[in-house]
Amino acid sequence: MARSSAEPSPGRYDIDTGVAELARDPFAGGWLLTVNGAHSSHIDPDDPTVLDFEYLRQMAAVIAERHDRSDRLRVLHLGGAACALARYLDHEYLDARQVAVEIDAELARLVREWFDLPRAPRLRIRVGDAREVVTSLQPGTREVVVRDAFSGDRTPAHLTTREFTAAVKEVLVPGGLYLANCGDGRDLAGARAEAATVASVFENLMLIADAAMFKGRRTGNIVIVGSDAPLEPSSHLVRTLLSDPLPAQVLAGAKARDFARGPELTDSDSAAR
Repeated sequence: MARSSAEPSPGRYDIDTGVAELARDPFAGGWLLTVNGAHSSHIDPDDPTVLDFEYLRQMAAVIAERHDRSDRLRVLHLGGAACALARYLDHEYLDARQVAVEIDAELARLVREWFDLPRAPRLRIRVGDAREVVTSLQPGTREVVVRDAFSGDRTPAHLTTREFTAAVKEVLVPGGLYLANCGDGRDLAGARAEAATVASVFENLMLIADAAMFKGRRTGNIVIVGSDAPLEPSSHLVRTLLSDPLPAQVLAGAKARDFARGPELTDSDSAAR
């Protein structure tokens, strides 16, 4: 991947949905992108395999569990920001073709300017609402769909419902993977409801987070995985997650279903929120 001759400039930038701030990361190195006060992306300009956010490393591990590097991987990212995971997958899967959906046109323009992102057809950035894009796509055209869209610290409600999840399933090939980043507080009510919703659409459910998150001891992220193919974590995946700088646990089968005790989310609920 060719390096840009110009380096990004740290600072605050007006974007369509508010304010983006680009700063050097004093701890991990690279660049940290913040959108409206929330950490949105981290990019190491020298190494696309660096994923500083633990939930992205967890998602990458799940994809690697299912797909060899030689696989033709078609990935839809719902929520683009700086495209850290798309950049990683482009490096790891040489035949990958990806689309990142970003609702903010100015942010999409800026990240193309700042970072050496893969170009089309390897990575296309499509400006629009994630749900509208999903419902416009042909069925069975993606091996992986990643939902990592946030407004503040929560996913927009219309991207959490059973109707939306069913539309995602329609876009996936048989046995495809749906990976959703769910941010939640200590009561875990949102994560349980989202897990129950995914479980109502997909035959199999898997959940990944660190132990403190599962026990309701902190605010953070849970990765929710849905598929109609089996989702039994291998010993290799378990070791990979446990050996991470932020060790994570994986729940599958009955344990995942037991966690998913919340009420399923529907479009009528979304309209009321």
